Amino acid sequence: MPQSSIQMAVTIAIVAVVFALRFRGMTRERRLRLELMWIVPALLVAAMVAVLVQFPPHGVDWAWLAAIFAVGATIGWWRGKLIPIAIDPQTHLLNTKPSPAAILFLLGLFVVRFALRALVESEASAWHINAALVTDGFIVLGVGLLAVSRLEMALRAWALLREARAARASVAA
Repeated sequence: MPQSSIQMAVTIAIVAVVFALRFRGMTRERRLRLELMWIVPALLVAAMVAVLVQFPPHGVDWAWLAAIFAVGATIGWWRGKLIPIAIDPQTHLLNTKPSPAAILFLLGLFVVRFALRALVESEASAWHINAALVTDGFIVLGVGLLAVSRLEMALRAWALLREARAARASVAA
């Protein structure tokens, strides 16, 4: 079995296990810790910067990466909107419940990513595309998607928290 087939099979198995576990835990609400939502995007941006510093893009590659980041950010905003956030009116604790639509959306993105990766890698030389740019593009797309989905959720959670505090203040007054 070729190395690429083994790598693809392992990746598909890991993704299948992760999504199966996510679907299994969809019935439970989870506490949304607004104060910690910045950590994952900060780590992702730091990792992205480390990769881009190690192999810096040149010239027009920066424009391609900016466009890819914009696509990832747009998809991330949509994904963030698919995740419901609820607030307890008494305690003001924020809760989120994984949305089946958000998880299916993410699964669809994985499928599209695998298809695009296979297509681009097989045609990279014919299209005169740098392999490092393809790799950087997938990294930038993922960072845009995950960081902006957290940003959208945080902005929405802050708005819910402000509304709940204002409602509580108006009742107390």
